[in-house]
Amino acid sequence: MTKRIASVMLLLILFSSGCAHDAQGLKKGAQTIRQDALYEETLPNGLKVFALRDTNAPLSVFQIWYNAGSIHEQTGKTGLSHLLEHLMFKGTPEYGPKVFSKIISRAGGVDNAGTSKDYVFYHQKLAPDKLYLSIELEADRMRNLIMDPGETLAETAVVMEERRMRYDDDPQSLVYEEVMSAAFRNIPYRWPTIGWMEDIKRITRDDLYSYYRKHYVPNNAIVIVAGNIDMDAVLKKIRDEFGGIPRGEDIRNPDLGEPEQTGERRVYVKKEAELPYILAAYKAPNIYDEDSYALEVLASVLSGGKSSRIYKGLIDQKRVALSADASYSSLEKYPTLFYLDATALPGKAIDEVEKALYEEIERIKNEPPDEKEVRKAKNQIEAGFLMAQDSIFFQARLIAMFEMLGDWRLKDKYFEGIRKVTPQDVQRVAQKYLVEDKRTVGVLIPLKKGGSEK
Repeated sequence: MTKRIASVMLLLILFSSGCAHDAQGLKKGAQTIRQDALYEETLPNGLKVFALRDTNAPLSVFQIWYNAGSIHEQTGKTGLSHLLEHLMFKGTPEYGPKVFSKIISRAGGVDNAGTSKDYVFYHQKLAPDKLYLSIELEADRMRNLIMDPGETLAETAVVMEERRMRYDDDPQSLVYEEVMSAAFRNIPYRWPTIGWMEDIKRITRDDLYSYYRKHYVPNNAIVIVAGNIDMDAVLKKIRDEFGGIPRGEDIRNPDLGEPEQTGERRVYVKKEAELPYILAAYKAPNIYDEDSYALEVLASVLSGGKSSRIYKGLIDQKRVALSADASYSSLEKYPTLFYLDATALPGKAIDEVEKALYEEIERIKNEPPDEKEVRKAKNQIEAGFLMAQDSIFFQARLIAMFEMLGDWRLKDKYFEGIRKVTPQDVQRVAQKYLVEDKRTVGVLIPLKKGGSEK
């Protein structure tokens, strides 16, 4: 999409520099592991707990992650994960609707949540001496959510309106949604995280409550606390509040493969819009494949700033595009996509823009980028890491995100892989993955008001 589909992996170096962490005071629990800057403990009920102490952090962070993203839904029930995220703020017998956020706010903190294809997470930022509030409140709503039918109906209407604003009324988002749906035949990335409108309308309170009881269990969750925290006190509080919650059934990611794509797929979206737009998506591997590092560098070579190939080629020289981009993120549980996208300059045909995009890819296939380009791309990736290294919130998020992908230690492997990428590697992955038969293309055809094509 025009707004870059950013790769969070560009910030993994946060842990390379590290912080001053106190190694004292961690009491042993089930499967406790000691690290220089990070503590990991698995409670008897299966809850994974991470603690990261940074005495320089002004705030503390609490995050809880559930293996309950949209990949765990099914046809006809899409949107369950996201709608449940909304309902998690609607109260328990002890804390009524909207009380959760009010308690955090009164304590001087902020809270929020997010749902993705692979997981859902809830987080708060608080003064260290107020962190106990997060622990109490999150443990309570892990097991005691009310899910009142009236609140459920009202929040369903809220989500339907959100879907209308973010997708149905956003032409480029609609193109992205159509491309994802056409690109994947079997992997559940084919439906949007927010869900299809017809499914959202049909989700019942019982659907949501069953999903909640199945997925919001300790052995399907990760808790991470970070900041200038009292390690002993915080971990004891977590054990006390969460330790008594019984484990549920083990949740596994769907064991699915994707049928081989044997030819280009194309979709068209006719929607009221100002300018034509194109999105081309190529099948690509996730982080478990060594080629992912070179694909990351390739994306940066193509569109890492105004001196990059796509910007210079389509915007400065050929002057066919108003905006253009390449993006790729391997932080997915399943194989993913490498994207090229562009918005046509007024008066330019989208066919001309598409041709110019592919010409930039062919240039790299025919001749590898020079060492200077590749070095610059690597430096940009490293700079992205370093720019975020002061954020204790983001450090905590990275640990949990990688643990959700299988192992938080994957973050260490990533930067080593980036450093090893050569110009020949970049050329090789372009030749291997950016091919017509593995491509799905979405084209926005702008309509005038009233429905006629421009």
